[in-house]
Amino acid sequence: MAHLSVLDAARRALRGSLILPGDESFDDARRPWNLAVEQHPLGVASPSDVDDLRVLLRAASDAGATLAVQPTGHGASGDLAGSVIVRMGAFDDVEIDREVGVARVGSGVRWGAVVDALEGSGWVAPAGTSPVVSVAGYTLAGGHSWFSRTAGLGSDNLRAVWILRSDGSHERVDDEVDPDLMWAVRGAGAVMGIVTALEIDLVPAPAVWGAALTFEARDAATVIRAVRDLAADAPPSLNVFVDSMRMPYLPQLPDEIRGRSFLTVQALSSDGSADELIRRVGRAATVQRQDSGPTSPRAVAQASGEPTEPTPGRGASAALSTLDDEMIDDLVRFREMPEQWPIMGIGIRMLGGALESPRRAGFATLQGVGWLLHALVPVLPDASSEPGDASMAGFAEVLARAKAPHTVPTFLGPGQTLERCAPTASVDRLRRIRVTADPEGLLHEGRLPR
Repeated sequence: MAHLSVLDAARRALRGSLILPGDESFDDARRPWNLAVEQHPLGVASPSDVDDLRVLLRAASDAGATLAVQPTGHGASGDLAGSVIVRMGAFDDVEIDREVGVARVGSGVRWGAVVDALEGSGWVAPAGTSPVVSVAGYTLAGGHSWFSRTAGLGSDNLRAVWILRSDGSHERVDDEVDPDLMWAVRGAGAVMGIVTALEIDLVPAPAVWGAALTFEARDAATVIRAVRDLAADAPPSLNVFVDSMRMPYLPQLPDEIRGRSFLTVQALSSDGSADELIRRVGRAATVQRQDSGPTSPRAVAQASGEPTEPTPGRGASAALSTLDDEMIDDLVRFREMPEQWPIMGIGIRMLGGALESPRRAGFATLQGVGWLLHALVPVLPDASSEPGDASMAGFAEVLARAKAPHTVPTFLGPGQTLERCAPTASVDRLRRIRVTADPEGLLHEGRLPR
């Protein structure tokens, strides 16, 4: 095929690498973070610098291919036929300005490196729950974090990007230089150009404090109501997650959780103790275990339980406008049904706070959304996917009554598009900006089909 000769020529011109079908390492290289998603690209490139990226743009143009930027393989949603995957690991610079609270981060950097660099500084990053997710992939797709009630979405904190346009020009862009492009990259960045670095605001956090309260599963409805009621009084400095867990009976799990169901309420404050507020939740039912006190983002990341290696998994999510008593009862009843065993975890995230008043205009937004819910369905070897599919469909059906008009792109599942994240007018604006930014269509359309 003609494209193979073009890509082979590009490989010889690169300082970095380009792995093609037939190469021994191709199958490993093409896999995304979620191993349940199959990708069959034309190749997998690891450019070493901007000049390598220009070589790849020319090759894509000559071969009639597209480039799909996946810094660490997270967020994969399709098979990428006709595309070359671009891994950005070589773009790994981290610069912290502690005087003003700004970080300049290469697009191959993972959040763990930034969190570590800020330890003990009085600043925290608007980072996701997993330290192995890339700053670029997370921020450019919106990104909801432990500090989103305090500082907004990850994209709200994006000050500027260094971007390689499809014509080969590379420049720093902020809201003064190109407000339309910045609006678009805050939620759909990967389809506007190749972002090589980001400039992000850090979050002042003079005294990070955390709490975790564990309850019996039978008290779930009462406890979730208490968290719901807490939202009315919680300051923006307080962020609260609820996790309903049904652990399988597997020998590798610790005795204290193997085969058990329980509910955990986790809180993180950027401004010292919130004991008085969290005590209100603790009074809702008998607390089985409680831990609270000073903590740090590094400690929170280490305790997150997020996978640190690629693994298969599936899930479903929904953004809710409200979480009323009827919805809580319906959700708990659904959770208790024996046939819903495929769902190991259901997470509920309190929104509001700074999310209601984004500091910068962007495509991604959670304004007007009260709660973010997600369900996790593990993928077991040689097991049928049908029970899990049925459970995820049931989960969506239960939540449909209170579903918000939009969600955040980082919570989209495979195959879901940006049409779920904004009104039609915003999606149409995004398409117009994309045509201007990439008239030849050299970048994969991602979650925004033309």
